[in-house]
Amino acid sequence: MLVTRDLPLRTRFAIMVARTAATLSRRTGRGSGSMIGGRIAAMLDPHALRQLTRGRTVVLVTGTNGKTTTTLMLSRALEALAPVTTNSDGANMPDGVLAALASNIEAPLAVLEVDETYLPWVAEQVSPAAIVLLNLSRDQLDRVGEVRKTERELRACVAGLADTIVVANCDDVLVASAAGASNNPVWVSTGQTWRDDSVACPRCGRAIRHHPRDETRWDCACGLTRPEPEWGLECNSLRDPAGQPHPLELALPGRANAANAALALAAATCVGVSLPQAIRRVRSISAVAGRYQRVPHDGHAVRVLLAKNPAGWYETLPLLEPGHPVVIAINAREADGRDPSWLWDVPFERLRGRRVVASGERAADLAVRLRYAEVDSSAQPDPLRAVESLGAGPVELVANYTAFREVNARLGDVG
Repeated sequence: MLVTRDLPLRTRFAIMVARTAATLSRRTGRGSGSMIGGRIAAMLDPHALRQLTRGRTVVLVTGTNGKTTTTLMLSRALEALAPVTTNSDGANMPDGVLAALASNIEAPLAVLEVDETYLPWVAEQVSPAAIVLLNLSRDQLDRVGEVRKTERELRACVAGLADTIVVANCDDVLVASAAGASNNPVWVSTGQTWRDDSVACPRCGRAIRHHPRDETRWDCACGLTRPEPEWGLECNSLRDPAGQPHPLELALPGRANAANAALALAAATCVGVSLPQAIRRVRSISAVAGRYQRVPHDGHAVRVLLAKNPAGWYETLPLLEPGHPVVIAINAREADGRDPSWLWDVPFERLRGRRVVASGERAADLAVRLRYAEVDSSAQPDPLRAVESLGAGPVELVANYTAFREVNARLGDVG
């Protein structure tokens, strides 16, 4: 177990200053402190990340969608073994990862959500016991670039981690290609059907072939083929490596959350938690960082959902309650990606017949997209005013990253 006295003096000083800065940030209302604390610690001790993971069992969670949920599920499961430190607020850049480790230096286990572009660097520093690879799709092209570039970087990363277990979604072509370079892959079938980002093989560029009788099965003429899964998600049950089904019965809705749970549970058993114990703990989760719970506001019960990219929207749209009006809030800041052209890849046509309000800083762009989708909508840039413009009753509010964080903060303020 890592304790303060085991750390170099420079690291201890960096942690002390970082914690002070984080506390001041929270008390002055400038933020949670997770970013500024980690940033200061890294400036004072460039080796702090490596020092803070010595003697710990570290699991990293990465992918385009589902990182925060899977991290919460996995950390909850591993708490059956020992105390866990985690970046539960979704701060997944190196600063946020470092802040999470510094916040609880005595916890022997760490479950850390990591932005996929930073995973190779973080993994090199922390020597993880396991990595969970969820999915890969287009997201923030102006910052990240094409997703096939990310796949190549992750492939090189896992190839260099000889002792790390890689728990990977074998239904995702890009994830399977990357994780296939691992010495210790654990394959999980999640039932994923999103294909728009893996039409071509990441290895040779030829067309990926999908089997008509089982849309999760795929292969390429070059020899890249969907691995046979050890674990499989079947309806609402998880099939274990012995072929036994285990009902999930999650409180969280939707196929995507069941997929997150399948990967989290497989990873938990790799670290040493029994599957029944892990499932019981994951079932207790009913909300994730402000998502899914209904919050009262101005006579409405507002349910806030997060959707950041076309693949995320593909999974979120089916979760919307029939008949409830929908507010969609879209920003295009640095953390969202400055380019909102991805809106044209979202199947907003599914919202036809609903009352929809386009909102956020890019409400006008969204309103144009909804018009072409033949969705009857109005526009109100302020998301909560958009809610207030609707008749009393439940409202579904779907927002991308910065809009989601702002809406949650305001709903917390106004009650």
